Amino acid sequence: MSKASLQEAYCIVNDKNEVIIKSMHISPYERGGFINHEATRDKKLLLHKREIKKLSKALEDQGITIVPTKLFINDKGLAKIEIAIARGKKLFDKRDDIKKRDLDREQAFS
Repeated sequence: MSKASLQEAYCIVNDKNEVIIKSMHISPYERGGFINHEATRDKKLLLHKREIKKLSKALEDQGITIVPTKLFINDKGLAKIEIAIARGKKLFDKRDDIKKRDLDREQAFS
């Protein structure tokens, strides 16, 4: 059975106006022999021109990235990826999360 991971994956829009997903891991087929694919190669996503324009316009803002959120296979056997536009956390947000995590850890041990 094949396995895929979206753990560190992200998308970019290249100079040819194509959306490429990077760092997505798809395990090679066990019985593939020497004709197997590379596990973390870049993959091109098929999108309409207007969708690509919208994504590239959103990427112009600082701190914005495109991340894959869900990977599924439809009825026809085609792999589909749901993507989202996300903004990175600010430094003070990270500090609050670390503080909350430490308090939760202390309460768990008490």
